[in-house]
Amino acid sequence: METSFDAIIIGAGPAGSSAAILLARAGWSVALVEKQIFPRRKVCGECIAASNLPLLEALGIGLAFERAAGSELRHVALMRGERTVVAELPPASHPNYPWGRALGRETLDTLLLEEALAAGAQVFQPWTVKALQGGAGAWCCKLRGADAGESLTLRAPVAIAAHGSWESLPSERPPRRGRRSGADLLAFKANFRGAALQEGLLPVLCFDGGYGGMVVADGGVTTVACCVRRDRLEAWRRASPGTNAGEAVEAMLRRECAGVQRALRPASRDGPWLSAGPLDPGVRLSANDGLLRIGNAAGEAHPIIGEGMSMALQSASLLCAQLLRSERRAELSAVAWQREVSRRYCMQWRHHFAPRLRLASAFAQLAMRPRGAAALIALVSAWPAVLTLGARWGGKTRGVPAPFTPMQTTFPRGTP
Repeated sequence: METSFDAIIIGAGPAGSSAAILLARAGWSVALVEKQIFPRRKVCGECIAASNLPLLEALGIGLAFERAAGSELRHVALMRGERTVVAELPPASHPNYPWGRALGRETLDTLLLEEALAAGAQVFQPWTVKALQGGAGAWCCKLRGADAGESLTLRAPVAIAAHGSWESLPSERPPRRGRRSGADLLAFKANFRGAALQEGLLPVLCFDGGYGGMVVADGGVTTVACCVRRDRLEAWRRASPGTNAGEAVEAMLRRECAGVQRALRPASRDGPWLSAGPLDPGVRLSANDGLLRIGNAAGEAHPIIGEGMSMALQSASLLCAQLLRSERRAELSAVAWQREVSRRYCMQWRHHFAPRLRLASAFAQLAMRPRGAAALIALVSAWPAVLTLGARWGGKTRGVPAPFTPMQTTFPRGTP
């Protein structure tokens, strides 16, 4: 089995698989490591903004996405209590892809992983990263297989972290992970069949202590996702002894948001509630970090603006555009070259995504507080176009170009 590669990518979600596709097509030898078996459900709102559809086409799954995804998302709504305000979503500038759509992660992730395999990436799944050692130019990644007695060591000059929000590398376990705070934001998601939510509508939910959203995705399945403060969740569970966390969240949403109650009244839940957290929004990449980062490993916005998928796909494209500027394999091991790649990538990442993080944080803080949410619903009631502008400011219409990746190798292994 091959254990020496040009790049090791940790995490085969949308960010990791996209990077694997782009690099493998350009002739890189790529190891893609994923600890979970696909398909699998994820706590995710599942909306894919129109700005990403040209990139999905370039990645090779455009037609499959077109066939599988839900209806075009043309309207956005703000729901709080008894009130619902609806506005138009802004179309993207691309003539062939003006509107976003929603697709379940179990489908999207599988499509991208299969394309990575077809492009020539070697996939290690399910394998868990036990240690990542070394640095830019000489990484050593130690893996453990599903069979606890199985182990493997991979080596590569380039390492890319593409793991999710709650799947940090062993050397990066955040100390706050073991501490609990009432302000922690916990994420929840459930699917429903037979819901009465209008297709093509993307509601944002505001309630005391959290925020959320709904959308009709593939197969007519309605996804309900939300983020809830830990102290509010504990209060709801105390008020309803014997209920689990997901059931308490669902009861609260039905009780406090008339729009949710109307949508879910005829529906039946498809499987259990999923939960994860706590969220840790913010920027995690640095130009001085030898480990290259994409997706949530690079930075995370409050999911209230639904740009998590955009940041995953587009950050992978931005990084690969920088990596593929090299025409000589020998440069991959050069620390100075990797530092320059990291510097340019970080500048582009902050240019594209830092404004989204700031907007999402401001929106989330308003939505979770009674006074802020009341002021917000009053504003959009008087001026619904604020929702349209907010979607535009949040990046729904702006994408990044996919790097050129020829199907033949840019440099064969061993080229100086």
